[in-house]
Amino acid sequence: MEKNKAALWMFIILLFSYVINAMDRQLFSVLAPDVRVALDLSLPQVGLASTVFTLGMGVAGIPTGYLLSIMSRKNVVLVGLIIFSVATYLTALSKGMPDLLFYRFVSGLGEAMQLTALLAIGTTYFFNHRAVAASSLNFTFGIGAIIGPNLGAAILGATHWQMPFMVFGASGAIALVLIVLFVKPWFTEIKSVKQDGAAEVADASAADSIWSRVPMTLALATVFAGLAIYGYLGLYPTYLREALGFTPKQAGFAVSFYGMGALLSLLGGWLGDRYNYRKLLFFSLVLSAVAGGLLFSGLDKSLTLHAIFSFVFGGAISGMVYANLSAGIIKSVKRVHASHASGLFVASLYIPAAFAGYLLGQLKGSLGWSMAGIVQVSGCALVAAILSLPVSYTHLTLPTILLV
Repeated sequence: MEKNKAALWMFIILLFSYVINAMDRQLFSVLAPDVRVALDLSLPQVGLASTVFTLGMGVAGIPTGYLLSIMSRKNVVLVGLIIFSVATYLTALSKGMPDLLFYRFVSGLGEAMQLTALLAIGTTYFFNHRAVAASSLNFTFGIGAIIGPNLGAAILGATHWQMPFMVFGASGAIALVLIVLFVKPWFTEIKSVKQDGAAEVADASAADSIWSRVPMTLALATVFAGLAIYGYLGLYPTYLREALGFTPKQAGFAVSFYGMGALLSLLGGWLGDRYNYRKLLFFSLVLSAVAGGLLFSGLDKSLTLHAIFSFVFGGAISGMVYANLSAGIIKSVKRVHASHASGLFVASLYIPAAFAGYLLGQLKGSLGWSMAGIVQVSGCALVAAILSLPVSYTHLTLPTILLV
């Protein structure tokens, strides 16, 4: 009991480091119009810069999954934390598009290393509660997504566009010290814990490889979900400021409600562990499509309505979908492949998402803001919903279905 209590506290410290990760990720979209003016960028260019960090995350995802088999998970977390914090700080020193893209890409490499390792740590130690462990990461992402836009907008209002990047980049040192001092290898490097009979049945019926049908189908659904998520995260604040005339503070406030929706991740994870996640994924993706389309319809330029539907969109696609796609891919393979599965999830979500902002920027030029948002955010969410439908029954046996 004392050991489990200690493990929980160490996981909380690791989750705190992920709050810093989330703050860094959410910062750029709020500052995008200011960066665009300062560096003389087009809308598609700043859209690409908003989401290109996810290319770094995706590229690093699967290799990091394999790196975890030869390097300690704790060290991978620390290296990732250092990389994305330094890259965030250096973003403030960008002079043009090439170095801006480079710093954003490198920050994604570090963020992927940290995320992949944290997923492996949580879902391995807390095996019987894998969806809750995975969703706790997104819960803390929600906290960072609330703090990041609001704090970034406040710093911007008091100083200049470079200062938020410097402050957020330097904040990684706090998490670094806490992990080095208090997180122990017996927790992060555990290979096995005692399983109950149901868990053994679940593991026995899982796939022997991440390249099997179920994890691959879930990965494809994750691709389209990522395009919807990062279409919103990449350029929605720019849409609010440039198309609707919102101030940076108002745009940051509206986007922060997406983070509040992500706080439903623990509920989403609990539901995914307790019930079959197929219907939960489908319903949540359809709801995401509806809310995402409404967000780009203008909503009578009401800040209140934008905050409400940002919360609905965040709760559905981040609180429910993210939690159960990440845990679903990990559940679909044997636990010995948990690190590889977490890498597959990261790669599937973030490689396509790198181009989500650029794609939305191009669609806006052809279709206008509203139709572009509906096509990308709503359309991709609906495709992901269709892909999620058959997954739960294509490989798992009846006892396993009842478990998940």
